[in-house]
Amino acid sequence: MSTIKVFNRWGTEGIKVDDEGLVNYITIQPTIVPRTGARYIGSRFHKSRVFIIERLINKLMIPGHKARKHFKTSYTMSGKGNTAYSLIYDTLELIEKKTKENPVKVVVKALENAAPREEIVTIEYGGARYPKAVECAPQRRVDLAMRWITQGAFHKRFNTKKSMVTALSEELVYAYQLSPTSNAIAKKLELERQADASR
Repeated sequence: MSTIKVFNRWGTEGIKVDDEGLVNYITIQPTIVPRTGARYIGSRFHKSRVFIIERLINKLMIPGHKARKHFKTSYTMSGKGNTAYSLIYDTLELIEKKTKENPVKVVVKALENAAPREEIVTIEYGGARYPKAVECAPQRRVDLAMRWITQGAFHKRFNTKKSMVTALSEELVYAYQLSPTSNAIAKKLELERQADASR
């Protein structure tokens, strides 16, 4: 068993991904400093081999972006790695205080809960467009869950006195508890409902 701990504080022993479709796409190999500087690039599924906390740090460095537009400014940061790194560290600390559980386990379970199983694509047939339900690829499921969690945290923090650490920890804890208060869970349920109606 590895004695390496995340941020030299939290172990990953006993944490496992229950969703069989995501086992190969959520990496729980711990690192003391989750900052590889993109040295993992080179293979097709390089993202999925990166420690999941580092992927969350990377996702935080795209603040306020929604559908390729700078939708809302985050004020917290502007793509700085060190800022995102310390944000995640403080968020994990706060999650541990709130839930009294290993925060890495909470993050992994929150991503599992928020990952959509189906989505919709538009098919053009005879000049008319129809929505059609399709299964979501595993890597895309994790990407969407992380995007919705970070966007939900940025939007909850927008124009309020709430800190980014509080907003992100709330978003992750709500997703962990499968609460519809979470932006990610609400989006997942909405997408799956639309897909169900488009079969």
